[in-house]
Formats: sequence, structure tokens, C-alpha cells
Amino acid sequence: MKQIILGTAGHIDHGKTSLIRALTGIDTDRLKEEKERGITIELGFAHLELPGGKLLGIVDVPGHEKFVKNMVAGATGIDLVALVIAADEGVMPQTREHLEICHLLNTRQGLVVLTKIDMVDPEWLDLVREDVHDYLGGTFLEDAPVVEVSSVTKQGMDRLVQTLDTLAETVPERDMGHLFRLPVDRVFTMRGFGTVITGTTISGRIETGDEVTVYPQGTSSKVRGLHVHNREVREARAGLRTAVNLQGIEKMMIKRGNIIATKGALRPTYMLDVTLDLLPSAPRKFKNRAKVRFHTGTSEIISTLVLLDKDELAPGESCLAQLRLNSPTAVLKGDRYVIRSYSPVHTIGGGVILNPLPRKKKRFSDTVLAELEALHSGGEKEVLERFVSLGRFEGVEEAQLSFLANMSKKKLNDPLNALKAQQRLIQFDRERAGLIHADFLQKAREEIHDTIASYHLRFPLRSGLPKEELRSRTIGSRNPKLFNFALQQLLQEGRIDQDKDTVRLKTHQVTLAEDQQETRERLEEIYRKGGLQPPYFKEIRDTLPGDTASEVMEVMVKEGMLIKIKEDLYFHKEAIQALENQLISFLKAHGEITTPQFKEMTGASRKYTIPLIEYFDGAQLTVRVGDSRVLRKK
Repeated sequence: MKQIILGTAGHIDHGKTSLIRALTGIDTDRLKEEKERGITIELGFAHLELPGGKLLGIVDVPGHEKFVKNMVAGATGIDLVALVIAADEGVMPQTREHLEICHLLNTRQGLVVLTKIDMVDPEWLDLVREDVHDYLGGTFLEDAPVVEVSSVTKQGMDRLVQTLDTLAETVPERDMGHLFRLPVDRVFTMRGFGTVITGTTISGRIETGDEVTVYPQGTSSKVRGLHVHNREVREARAGLRTAVNLQGIEKMMIKRGNIIATKGALRPTYMLDVTLDLLPSAPRKFKNRAKVRFHTGTSEIISTLVLLDKDELAPGESCLAQLRLNSPTAVLKGDRYVIRSYSPVHTIGGGVILNPLPRKKKRFSDTVLAELEALHSGGEKEVLERFVSLGRFEGVEEAQLSFLANMSKKKLNDPLNALKAQQRLIQFDRERAGLIHADFLQKAREEIHDTIASYHLRFPLRSGLPKEELRSRTIGSRNPKLFNFALQQLLQEGRIDQDKDTVRLKTHQVTLAEDQQETRERLEEIYRKGGLQPPYFKEIRDTLPGDTASEVMEVMVKEGMLIKIKEDLYFHKEAIQALENQLISFLKAHGEITTPQFKEMTGASRKYTIPLIEYFDGAQLTVRVGDSRVLRKK
């Protein structure tokens, strides 16, 4: 059975609640205060089975100006609006405001119900008809049917039912959406059941037993039971008034304005990028950074509205903006919202969410404005490419991209594969399906290359720089997987070389200047003459020309001319090779050697003997057994 949501709208005391009671037999005023004061304060709910077999869910909204925020909550997710106008008063302030709210929320179908026709004479009714006709000109209800009724005498009720039945046939099938979402408008406790929340399911579907998350607080729960129009069901879907019995969660943990959604599907945020349309009826120009009341779903959040391409907005104008919220929300791209002035409170505008998880935006930036225009009017491929580009060097995981673009994995597949094939988007992290935009990958590659090149200019005698030092000097270091991916590409392309943990440009060669060559020759002479008792480097550093002796020493170690035994202690390769040959011969003849025997072999003092024997241990030539050394078995 196709189910449709009808929402009422209209001024206080124009008979919305009485109309629903006459139509369905259900009194939607359930609160004691509502019955005592004779006005609707909270949302009320009813249902009606139409002659054609469709089930009509009805949301009754308050008409009083103090409760317009409740009206906005009730208008979320409706398919049809019934604009209720009392024949004895005609069009009134909340008539106008409610219709503007429906327009901002993108409600485009409905009817007008003239109530209380039993209270006026024919001449007055003619005047009201003319007033209503003039007012509706240019609105989405301009050509909508107008039904005249009396909730007291039931006059016109049959025609109203038939009109609703006809309209229901024209309501298109909802886009189910890929994520279950239900904005909470009521939360209460039922004995024997626990916590129950109600609202209109605005997208997706849910079944008993499904796991859900309460946003923005991120509390997890499981669906214990579902009711639609007071009937227990196994499944609820988009477009249905739904009651959800939640397991293991207290009433105090949920409130109106929260969202119940598929587990882990949304992301809480304090900022939103949006389009903003200021209503022609707005009383004054809107200035940048004005405080507003932001309404989306069933929530109201005090916010600061930053205009990104204007200093002020005149009534009837539009712009791009960023909302900075006093408390978090969780929404999707394409959601509609309404803003009301902070004080005095009245509806002034609204628009569409473009980015549900943005960074803080810079005003009057051509780049920022181009990005938001692309998100607003671009096709699927352009939107996906923009969102990945906004991820900069951090990139975007495919699961996150599905959320940002509000696209199911199935819908995401074709445009995403096309962008990958065109090398516009590159997967750099297979484990998490992490994507980066080609422009930012190229920037990361160039930065790595340029950082190595700058290092070579600064330290021309060094063979390269340590990989971890390179990572710490680049923006890509914030994302190690991107750094390693870009580095691997440069290695495969032959632009860089890596020797163990040292990275250098392929074209880099160590070339000594004239004074450095002189230093090299002096060092070689000193260490060749020093044999197995050379001077420590710190003892000769100041006797060498220039200030690059340390770098020259590194070059000689890299070439193998000198061998570093420990910090500041170097030997000429010929001395080490001769000692190694002598040690091997001795061990082959005697099987083992003690430290005193090794000291006697070298003819050197203990300060050289111990580092040397430990060097041969570290070089995997010898191994210590007790107080002796033996040849290590290969």
C-alpha cells in the first residue's frame, strides 16, 4: 500500500486540528495544556485510508507564531501540504509564513482548504475566495484545488476526501535514498517497551533488529520494534510516519532534533556549506555574520551565517554561505533547511546543504566559490572529483565519499570508476580505499622531489637524506601512506634512488671542490699512517682546511675508503682488511681467540682493541662464546 504524508499549514485558530478530527475521527491535540488553551502546541499525528487504497499519514502543526519551530519540524518529509485558511479571517501572518516555509523545504504539491464556511455569509465568502486567489498567485499552490468545508456540519468533507485521493495519485514515488534517516520529533517511554521515538522516515529503510546510531551524539542502539500508524511492522521506509522502539537507551539520551540513522552512516559537524535564498518578504537586508536560528529536520540550532560572496544580502537575493553552528548536527548533501531571524523571530530564508562536513571557508575566494558552485550545479563526476579535491593531501576514503556526495555505493561505482580510469582520482591506500585527486598527488610528488633537490644543494657532499627526515619535511608526512605511495612512484619512474633508508635524486653525484679534495687527501694519509691506532676525528678536525671536513669524512665512508667503527673513530680500509685476514687465519688455526690475544695481534691499546673486536662481531665475522671469539658459521 502506497503511503503519503500530508502536512497542515496555516494561521492559529483556522481549524487545522478540527479539520483532521472531522476527517479521521482522531484528536491530534494530546496534551492537557492544548485542550485547556484550545490551541495546538506540539505536533499531532493522524492517518486516513483513501478510497483508492492509499494510506494518508497526517501531521498537524501548530499555527501560533511562538510554535513555528514546531511547524518547521512537522513540515520535514511531507509529500503534500494542506494550507488551511479560515473563511471568517482569510489570509493571515502565519498563513504567509507557513507557505514560505513549505516553499523553502521544497514542498511543491498540495491544496487549499477554506474552513469555517458555516460561519460566514455568501458575500463574505466571495471576498475571501478572491483574497486567497490573489495571494496564491505566483506560489506553488497557484493552480492547486481549493476545497471549502465546515468541520462542524461536515459540509465539503466528501469532496475533500476525493480531492486528496486524486492528489495522492499524482505524488511521485519517493527517492528512497541509500541511508535510513529519521529526524526525531517525539521521544517517550512505554511501560514494558522502554524508549520510543517517532518521526517521519525521510530516507532509506529499516527493519527490526537493525543497528542504528543516534546523531549528533553518536550513541548506538538496536531496533527492538517498529510501528507505522499504530500497527506493528517488520520494516519501515522513506515517507512513513514511524515509531521506533530502541533497545538499551534511556529517554534522557535522546531529544527532538536528533537523527536516528544507519549505524555509522553520518558525521557530526559544527559547520555547513550552503546556498542561501533570502525571502522577498524578509524585513531587511541580511548582514554577514548575523545570528540566526537554523532549522533542519526537527532541530533548531543557533548559528552564525557567514556570507562568502557578499557583504550583505537584500530580500529576494541569493548567495553562497557557511553556517557555523553553536551545537553539532548531522545532515546530508541536498538536505533543505530554513533560517529564522534571531530576534524578533520570523522566517527569513533557507536553502540547500552543499557540503555536510566542510573546513572553515575564506570569504571572497574565487577558488572557494568555484568549488561550491561545482557542488551545487555539477554532475555526479564533477561532484565526486570536487569532494576528493577538498580532501587535499589527506585524501578521502570511498566510504566517506559516499557520505559526502550522498550517493549509494552502487550509484557511486560508475562515475568513480570513470574518474579512476581518467587518472583524475588515484587510489593510494588499498586497505582503506583511500583516494587522492591527481593534482594533489602531483603536488606531493613535486614537493618530495624539490625537498631532496634542496637538500643536495645544501649538503652536496652527502649522498642523500634519511627517508624519515624527508617525510617530516613534506606536507605528505601527515599521511604516511600517501608519502610512501608518491615515493614509490618516483622510485619506479627512476627519478630518485633509495639506498636502505637514504634517499637521493637519481642525478645526484658527490663532487668535491678543490679545498675538499685537499682535505680528502690529508685524511687518507692520516688514517693510512695511523694503521690500527689512528687519531680520533675530533683530535684532527681543527687542523684540516675549510669547514666541511665532516662531510668529506662521510663521503669517504660512503666510498668505503674509511670504515667507521664507532662515533668519532675511523680506520683506513686497508688496515681493517689486513686485520680481518690475520684474524681469520688465527681462528682457523686455533679455533678461538681471547681479548688479550686479539690485543696482542693488533699491537694497539685497549681503547682500540675493544671497538675493533666488537666491530667484527657486528660484521657477522665472529661471535662471542664465553670470554673468547670464534668464527661465526655461515
